[in-house]
Amino acid sequence: RCSCRRLGGGLVQAGGSLRLSCATSGFTFDDYAIGWFRQAPGKERERISCINSYDRSIKYGDSVKGRFTISTDSRKNTVYLQMNSLKPEDSAVYYCAADFLGTDCYEYDMDYWGKGTQVTVSS
Repeated sequence: RCSCRRLGGGLVQAGGSLRLSCATSGFTFDDYAIGWFRQAPGKERERISCINSYDRSIKYGDSVKGRFTISTDSRKNTVYLQMNSLKPEDSAVYYCAADFLGTDCYEYDMDYWGKGTQVTVSS
């Protein structure tokens, strides 16, 4: 399973930073692609970052590229999302998810989902 936690407050001013963590359990962490997704009200869920299960290569969505950084700690079975230069349009519920032997973190492929955490960026 995936348990998504937020380090720091969920409300931040534009230009600020937040760090999210996703602690996993019940499966072999390194066998899974780990992705971060977000969903804003009235919008479809968006894939924003993915770590490939095979070579741990990383992809970012265009909307967050250069501002967000995904990282992992295999000892803690945890994945992090460092979010910098936040914008009001980054406001959404953020989810982590895991896909066994996955590569691209397509939403329909994910096996486990965290409950999500709200991030609100004020202008």
